[in-house]
Amino acid sequence: MAADFLARVKQSPLLCDGAMGTLLYAKGIFINRCYDELNLSQPDLIRGIHREYLQAGAEIIETNTFGANSFRLARHSMADKVRDINRAGARLAREAAKSFDVYVAGSVGPLGTRIEPLGKTSFQEARAAFREQIEALVEVGVDLLILETFGYLEEIHQALLAARDVSASLPLVAQVTIDEDGNCLDGSDPETFAPKLQEWGADLIGCNCSIGPVAMLDAIERVRAASSLPLAAQPNAGIPRSVEGRNIYLCSPEYMASYARKFVAAGVRLVGGCCGTTPDHIRAMKSALRVGEARGKAATVPALGSHATPAAVPAMPLANRSRLGAKLAGGEFVTMVEIVPPKGTDIRKEVEGARFLKSVGVDAVNIPDSPRASARMSNQALSLLIQREVEMDAILHYTCRDRNVLCIQSDLLGAAAVGIRNLICITGDPPKMGNYPDATAVFDVDAIGLVNIVRNLNQGLDIGRNPIGAGTGFVIGVGANPGLTDLDEEIRRFEYKVQAGAEYAVTQPVFDLRLLENFLRRIEHCRIPVVAGIWPLVSVRNAEFMKNELRVSVPDSILERMARAQTPEAAREEGVTIAREMLMAARHMVQGVQISAPLGRYRSAVDVLEALGTARPRASA
Repeated sequence: MAADFLARVKQSPLLCDGAMGTLLYAKGIFINRCYDELNLSQPDLIRGIHREYLQAGAEIIETNTFGANSFRLARHSMADKVRDINRAGARLAREAAKSFDVYVAGSVGPLGTRIEPLGKTSFQEARAAFREQIEALVEVGVDLLILETFGYLEEIHQALLAARDVSASLPLVAQVTIDEDGNCLDGSDPETFAPKLQEWGADLIGCNCSIGPVAMLDAIERVRAASSLPLAAQPNAGIPRSVEGRNIYLCSPEYMASYARKFVAAGVRLVGGCCGTTPDHIRAMKSALRVGEARGKAATVPALGSHATPAAVPAMPLANRSRLGAKLAGGEFVTMVEIVPPKGTDIRKEVEGARFLKSVGVDAVNIPDSPRASARMSNQALSLLIQREVEMDAILHYTCRDRNVLCIQSDLLGAAAVGIRNLICITGDPPKMGNYPDATAVFDVDAIGLVNIVRNLNQGLDIGRNPIGAGTGFVIGVGANPGLTDLDEEIRRFEYKVQAGAEYAVTQPVFDLRLLENFLRRIEHCRIPVVAGIWPLVSVRNAEFMKNELRVSVPDSILERMARAQTPEAAREEGVTIAREMLMAARHMVQGVQISAPLGRYRSAVDVLEALGTARPRASA
């Protein structure tokens, strides 16, 4: 059937079916149900929907398996049913198609999780999940695969690789989802994604979902100019409108039919509909495609153009990006002190603290982003104000917790435009740790994905690797935790951060020198400048909090020393003494220190730094 389908699609366009989810919802299936599982629990319902589309004139029907991968099914505690659900989905479609001269397409959608470089799921894990689903579809017998609604090129690449692992000859339709400007969710434009999908082995390429016919036709015309492959288009039935609390797609069947002709004239060989498309729409589109004019116009497809993937510009040398970057590049020992943003708008204490720290020779102030998920002033605003009023380098903690990838890029471009150059890229504390536990976290990416984004910006490329002009010039820092119980996982993530583009690292507070030594030994193969975190404890209660609630490794000997302090002042002095000991012991192992200032006591941080004296050590090779 593979050769038959590819030959058939070259002769004349084929009409695919419409939305499965739209009809299931219309038939009373709530959206919190696992629609894919209905293949097992309500097979007659699924089989009946297939027949509705076939009777309307569809020449290709898709299996009800769009979300039937282990990641999505795990949300419904059904990760162990991947094979059963996909086999049932293919069997139901095949049974419905018995009396019709049609093709059965296996529907494969995204995993519903971010994969590297912007997420925790590795390429290998993604490819294995797609392979598991596709193997089950192929076992029962589908005529082709439709990979659909992919917003990220790296993910559809793994799906294509998995499909080819399973079958070298099964026809593959690769469809991305786009916005009104024709770009994927990762920013890739048609001139970028079309050649890549062709290079990666798709037989037909195109777009589906998200937008209506007008915007999709514009995108398809650009895809046609960038690839020589046959095209596919399955738009939504317009943009949904809220009517009495429900999202309703308002494009009429006649309107969709008129655009079916336009898609065919633009070179589309597989045309259908996505969300909001019903059998009525498909029936009207079938009638339109019967018109001799539409069928007779064989659209000529130009040869693949010479479009090249945008080239990265060379990143600015580290030494030229900021004063901190120059010190790191020169091997100098750097000193940082943390300044936490206020809970209100009065920044006088923080600005005066920065002035004091600059006066005693501190290199930079380190400004966290709502630490422990607390609600505080924007650290980006405070960084800008300190740099302007104090003329001192600020290091911006930038977290993934509160921002999607579009906001991340906008924020970082804005930060670069106003002169912020130093970053520490971290995942961020989840809201449940803070004083607003019901706040919603985003976590589109973690720290590794964030470093990838920043490195691209430094090379003049946006999140879709499209050129943005000059690079941003950020100094890219990351966090590290030598005291984690699962150090193997921490080392693995550290390696990924370095590969992604990290240029220095700041550790969690160090109270146990052996843990730091072991960590540094384990990262020797991927060593970048390491700045040790130092925390002057203020009380035994503070030490217990660090150990038991923040999970920082605090030896019992430190707890005992803090417990022996008889007064609050004696406890603070003991905390400073311990911090000075940690500093002096670590100074020749690392390339700098970050001193925290508990309760905004900047004097305590300086008391710790005085242990260095006037001559700062040079970093060891």
